[in-house]
Amino acid sequence: MKNFLTLFEMVVGVILIILILLQQKGSALGSAFGQEGCFYGTLRGAQKKIFWLTCIFGALFIVLALFGHISL
Repeated sequence: MKNFLTLFEMVVGVILIILILLQQKGSALGSAFGQEGCFYGTLRGAQKKIFWLTCIFGALFIVLALFGHISL
């Protein structure tokens, strides 16, 4: 059971990393330090689905980490 949780958490973690990298957040290195322009838009289409999938996989990763720690 412990090996299954570890493997499942690793798979969820890799998917979470991919989803985070797929999100479009800015085009320059300055956006990483908060120097993004004053453009605010709404999420539409694929961006919205990727955002919600990222939220779901992030929550799932946290639950798996806590469950794995409690079940020791």
